Amino acid sequence: MITPEALARSGSEDGHQAALFCWCAIHAKEHPELKWLFAIPNGGWRDPATANKLKATGVKSGVLDICLPIKRGIYSGLFVELKRGKNKPTNEQKEWIDFLPTQGFGVVVCYSWEIARDIIISYLEHRE
Repeated sequence: MITPEALARSGSEDGHQAALFCWCAIHAKEHPELKWLFAIPNGGWRDPATANKLKATGVKSGVLDICLPIKRGIYSGLFVELKRGKNKPTNEQKEWIDFLPTQGFGVVVCYSWEIARDIIISYLEHRE
């Protein structure tokens, strides 16, 4: 069986994101709301034709990596941006990071899948 740790071993952002979603699949019975966690595939290199098609169909630069559309406390949902190493949010991501809380969303930037997991668990366990 593949484990989150094995997926994260590459050290890449993709590896850590895959590790997070693997962990979610393993723990879905414990935290049923994880069913609603989804990735937003905005990053990565695209050939020009694909990039133009994605832009035309609504893909926006800087949208964060992951969304959990579950209301908790004052938040309408949680957005997660995963980074690795020395990577920092881009200017476009910073705009989303600043904007989303004004609309009632929680936003976090995490530098490992384990940190993202812990924040998601804490978020889900918050009841009001």
